[in-house]
Amino acid sequence: MQFSIIVPVYNEAPLIRRFLQQLRERTPDAEIIVADGKSSDGTADLAAGLCDQLVVSEPNRAAQMNLGARAASGDVLWFVHGDVEVPQECLAEIARVLDDRTVAGGYFRIRLPPHPVYRLTDTFAHYAGLLLRMRCGDHGIFCRRSVFNDIGGFPTVPLMEDVEFFRRLRRRGRVVHSNKRIIVSARRYKAIGPARLTFAYGFIASLYCCGVRLSTLTRVYQRTCCAAHDRQSVSDLLTGAE
Repeated sequence: MQFSIIVPVYNEAPLIRRFLQQLRERTPDAEIIVADGKSSDGTADLAAGLCDQLVVSEPNRAAQMNLGARAASGDVLWFVHGDVEVPQECLAEIARVLDDRTVAGGYFRIRLPPHPVYRLTDTFAHYAGLLLRMRCGDHGIFCRRSVFNDIGGFPTVPLMEDVEFFRRLRRRGRVVHSNKRIIVSARRYKAIGPARLTFAYGFIASLYCCGVRLSTLTRVYQRTCCAAHDRQSVSDLLTGAE
């Protein structure tokens, strides 16, 4: 298998070099593609020498990931956020999952830094996701390139593009989770509050499952999941999808 890792980024200058260095160490045989959303803080320049390809689009995560996928040469696509730590031997684990031809794709479990509320959060995220049949991008969703093309990639919507993609993926074959953990940054939890953000994510997921319009969910997300200083950046990303 040949692996292409697509990393969507937007204004991630403080962490992008450290992230890419670690990603390269743990995935030395993979093609790494950074999909930048016209960052204004120099993220693209910092990333350029640490990835195999740098592509630039309007600031919209779905559009960025789709552009990265089109530029990829691998037959397996792995979508990874720029503020996580991927597990050791992650490519071998993906290969193990996809060795079964009935499997269309998969994802990893997540782990937040040590904290009682965070333990509740990542456990809740796993079992609620199984119940609701949905996963978000933090889980590092991967799939066969052929399946990605067949389902049309990520839908360009203002929110929940990863959940919509995951549901389309499930309709094309089995989607298997790995018990290896992706370490997820707690920066948003620290900014908003662990309990509040956990509740907000659960609330939005419940509204989504009830068929609430994505435009309404977008407003709820901006009010409940974004710190005041972060709302403009998030607004830029969401506006690009409309």
